Amino acid sequence: MGKKNKITDKIKAARKNKILSVNEYVNGIRNGNRMILGKAITLIESTKTEHQNQAKEIIEKCLPFAKHSFRLGITGVPGVGKSTFIEALGMHILGKGKKLAVLAIDPTSNITRGSILGDKTRMQELSAAENAFIRPSPAGDSLGGVARKTREVVTLCEAAGFDNIFIETVGVGQSETAVHSMTDFFLLLLLPGGGDELQGIKRGIVEMADLIAVNKSDTNPVLAKQAKQAYRNAVHLFPPKENKWTVKTVLCSALKSEGIPEIWQNINNYESFSKENNFFETNRKKQAKYWFKETIGEGLNDLFFNHISIKEKYVEIENKIMAGKMTPFAGAKYLLDLLANPY
Repeated sequence: MGKKNKITDKIKAARKNKILSVNEYVNGIRNGNRMILGKAITLIESTKTEHQNQAKEIIEKCLPFAKHSFRLGITGVPGVGKSTFIEALGMHILGKGKKLAVLAIDPTSNITRGSILGDKTRMQELSAAENAFIRPSPAGDSLGGVARKTREVVTLCEAAGFDNIFIETVGVGQSETAVHSMTDFFLLLLLPGGGDELQGIKRGIVEMADLIAVNKSDTNPVLAKQAKQAYRNAVHLFPPKENKWTVKTVLCSALKSEGIPEIWQNINNYESFSKENNFFETNRKKQAKYWFKETIGEGLNDLFFNHISIKEKYVEIENKIMAGKMTPFAGAKYLLDLLANPY
């Protein structure tokens, strides 16, 4: 019996490690095969040239089949209960016959590989659901690189037939701007802490929000209502949003699934509203243009620092600048000129 199990395990391992062709990847993704989707995402995350080339082909072939899902960005202060909220809202969506992919953006950790990898153990019901797919972001030092890869993963998830895609950030910080630039709706989760909590949140993040939800409202209903009013008052101080949407502030308890249906209704209302006034499509085009420019910028940056002539001179110029023998501007111009005319 033990020998039979070993043979079965070897067959499974061989299937798992089988090298697939681009067409096999594309067909598997289109058929909703989550294992093949996961392997394709691993290619996107890889730094190997051959993997990158294959990933590019897969993305290009999946693009015509990448239907327009609804992309929801979710962020919140530490301890707000994002994983519990994502699971509650996710299960609510699955209950309506939808398919959901949950992605994360976290360039900060080379160990945890994103908060969702840890949160996945707390989202047991959602991670086990047939129509859900949960994936952490690749670890790395570059926010731009991680965000670009996440956007490419979105294309594959759409081609796999996911109706809704959640993109989660690790906290209130720099990554929110990246998430906002690739989503249709931005949801900010806050705690029942009243106006004081707003002092620790960047104004730009609050301005990006299309909905503010005060989570854990069941823990202190009075404080939660005060916080809701404080956040609502704060939102009114900001200029009108480009999409003409009136930002709402709501209460919820993800742990008890209270307020979740109302939040989903708000999101649906926004989708209809933004499509009716053509903001939805205009925003998608603007985002595509933004990532086009961002990707060129990243490529030029890589080209610059990996250029053999730059590598040979970079430390020398840097030392001159540190010693006060050359200005930073003169040093930068020297290296840029060297890139343009290496010989």
